[in-house]
Amino acid sequence: QVQLVESGGGLVQAGGSLTLSCAASGRTFSSYVMGWFRQAPGKEREFVAVVNWSGSSTYYADSVKGRFTISGDYTKNTVYLRMNSLKPEDTAVYYCAAGRVWAVEPNSYNYWGQGTQVTVSS
Repeated sequence: QVQLVESGGGLVQAGGSLTLSCAASGRTFSSYVMGWFRQAPGKEREFVAVVNWSGSSTYYADSVKGRFTISGDYTKNTVYLRMNSLKPEDTAVYYCAAGRVWAVEPNSYNYWGQGTQVTVSS
């Protein structure tokens, strides 16, 4: 069974930075894409960013473009989300996910982590 474990969440002041990590197990990730999603209370789970296995292609939600960077070290089966210039509206539980297709829809992803809380104070 594939397992995804997020880490790196916490409390940060507005304008600050955090880096989230997602450690993945399994041997099938060469054919997967890795995505980050987030969900705030009362809101739908929303797409944040996605990267392919090689890291050569990335795509970001408009809300995070220019502030967040997705990357990976796939020799370690780990994907990262560097979050800069954080805003209070970035507060959410952040999830990493693995899927077999390039997509922004949460239901296109097959495996999910448990999430890590990011709280941005003003």
